[in-house]
Amino acid sequence: MIRLIACGKVREKWMKDGIEEYASRIRPYDRLELIEVQDEKAPESYSDAQNEQVKKTEGERILKQIREDDYVILLDLAGRTWSSTQMADFMQDLYNRSKNRITFVIGGTLGVSDDLIRRADRRWKISDSTFPHQLCRIIVLEQIYRSFRILHNEPYHK
Repeated sequence: MIRLIACGKVREKWMKDGIEEYASRIRPYDRLELIEVQDEKAPESYSDAQNEQVKKTEGERILKQIREDDYVILLDLAGRTWSSTQMADFMQDLYNRSKNRITFVIGGTLGVSDDLIRRADRRWKISDSTFPHQLCRIIVLEQIYRSFRILHNEPYHK
């Protein structure tokens, strides 16, 4: 089972459509669960301490959705990048090791809590560029779909 836990709601219709498009493409390969947790308001006037509290609160909400046996891949600017084929190989390795619940996590706009970083089994940096968190959902789902296509020796756009 693939799970995607993300902080905040997607509001734009075109993003919702993109998420659903890739979700429907993934479902023939494996079960997929999309989970949204409530994000916290974080005005620019917040102090560093208040911002840390926002990350902690959001992190607690995300951690409540994660089981002990989940393999957690956290999107993180401090993570490692990987190519599409490397990701496919990595996912195959997880399945081979009976890691049947692969959980991808996208934190809030301020980043993620230290507790969430400690819980992550792997930290993934999808790009050197910065993307809106909502758009990251589409990118992650597209890469998961691409991984399944690679693993099944099916054509995919290079």
